Formats: sequence, structure tokens, C-alpha cells
Amino acid sequence: MKILVIRFSSMGDIIYTTPVVRCIKTQLPDSEVHFLTKPAFRYIYEGNPYVDKLLFLKPTLSETLSDIKAEQYDLIVDLHNNLRTSIIKFRTGIKSYTYKKQPIRKWLSLKFRLKLVKPIHLVERYLKALRPLGIINDGKPINYYLKKQYALAELLPLSHQDKYIAFVIGATHFTKRMPNDKIIEICKQIDLPIVLLGGEDVKANGAEIVQAAGNKIYNACGSTTLDESVFLVSKAERILGFDTGLTHIAEAFDVPIGSIWGGTVPELLGVQPYQVKEAEIMGIALSCRPCSKFGLEKCPRGHFKCMKTIPNEWLVNFANNKENK
Repeated sequence: MKILVIRFSSMGDIIYTTPVVRCIKTQLPDSEVHFLTKPAFRYIYEGNPYVDKLLFLKPTLSETLSDIKAEQYDLIVDLHNNLRTSIIKFRTGIKSYTYKKQPIRKWLSLKFRLKLVKPIHLVERYLKALRPLGIINDGKPINYYLKKQYALAELLPLSHQDKYIAFVIGATHFTKRMPNDKIIEICKQIDLPIVLLGGEDVKANGAEIVQAAGNKIYNACGSTTLDESVFLVSKAERILGFDTGLTHIAEAFDVPIGSIWGGTVPELLGVQPYQVKEAEIMGIALSCRPCSKFGLEKCPRGHFKCMKTIPNEWLVNFANNKENK
């Protein structure tokens, strides 16, 4: 059986398709599995032994449709479920199984602070679509395959090459990030050296944190590739991170994760840490939270309490391997 799995974005959502693809490939061993996504996310599946071929969304949907038709698939597994994938399924006429997003329940849950969506992980929500094929969850973590073997000496100063805490300070939206002054207060109380991780957009934030909190912090934001950053989280003693792709990718390596949540909540989208032996979700209950599904550029109420009032000791104790009471 030749199967096409589709998920176009985003990084975290695609990462959580990896257990699904693995289960298809291992439980249907005679299947040929292809994966269709945007070119920007090819790195997630490069080197993945459970995918036989990667396809990429072309500039026009007609070009993508031509590629799909040429492959003569027996089955489409639609893990995105949007207008574009609906057109693909209709225009190709290929038998398909589709992930149900529950958009109305999610909208009502967000708008009226109701809990209409069960806190089931996205992996399980994806797999539910494949029940007719007899596919079941294998209970293993997500997959990410490093593109090369790195050495810590290539990426970190000598002072940080033994044991360190990885702190992922980047995130796409403001309401997912913690203010610099609060990060500085927390870093000053962490015992081990700290490596700050994130993209070019938070490089200046990292520099400000280092200047205020001292040399036990190394700012790797903007100076490492994503793959190098993944390597660094894989070698950390513990990880602190916001709701962002790198924090989710880190789950592939079963390093203890302190998952920090501001204006978004993990249970709504089902993206709480998956198959990690030690993980702690850090977020406070507020009448205005969650304010969005994916994050906003500013706090709608102007106070940003969801991040500012998370107790510092929660993060400090987690990083120092002390129990939070």
C-alpha cells in the first residue's frame, strides 16, 4: 500500500506527526510512506527512516496535485484538514482518512473559557483518524534525527561543556515569551551554567540577560543553527522552554523539561510534553487565560499576568532539581 501523509505546518504540529508515521510504517510493514509538507519544514523529516519519500508543497496547488497524481497513492492520511487538503482529496479522488480538528469546540472553549475539548494529546488525536486501519499508539516518543554529530567544544565555551541548563527563550509570539527582567531573576538563582537558545529575533534579549545575570550564562541565540540547537538541548541536564518548536523537538531526547505557558494552554491543542519521563507544565489559572490558541503580539488586557506572575521558584526549583510544592 502506498500512503501519503499530509501536514503543512507548523513546526510543533509536524513534530507530533512523527509517531503517527512511525506507527504506520512499523504496523503496515509492506507500506510505502510519503510525507507532504512545506519546504521550510523538510528538516523535521530528513533522515527519518520511517518515511520513504518527502514531497513539498509547490507555489501553486495545481503543481502539487500533479506530483500527487503521478505517485498513484492508494491512501491519503490528512493530518492538516484545511481547505487546501480538502481540494487535494476531492481532485485526486484517493481514499482518505482525516484528522478531526474540532474547530467549533476549540473556538467556544477559547471564547467562553469552557473546557469542551478533552485534554488528549495531539498524537492521539491524529491516531484516532487511523483506527479503521488498525493502527495503534506504540507509546514511544517523537522522532528527530540530528543531521550530523556535533561536539560541545564546537558550540559552547569551556565553562559550559560539562553540565548546563538549556533555557529556550525564543517563541514566535509575545504572549508566549517571558519578560527579560523575570528571566534574569530566575537565571541568577539557577545553580548550573545556563545556555540560552532561540533565533536571531531574541539574540538581543539573550545579550541583555547575559549582561545582567553574569558569565554563567552563554547566549547561543542566533549563533547556532536549529539542528545545533537541538543537539544542545539533547545534551542538557534540564530544559526550560516556552511553547515553541525547539521545546517540543526536545521531547525526542527524554531530557527533563519545564514547559512554561503564558497566554496559550497545552490542553486546548493537545501539545503538552509527550512521552517524557520527567516534565512539568508551568502556567497559572487566570480568568483571561487562554487569550488565544497560538499566541498574540501583545497582552489583550495590558497586564500580562499569565507570564509575569508565574512564581520564579517553580522554574528555579525545576532547574535545580528540587521538588516544587
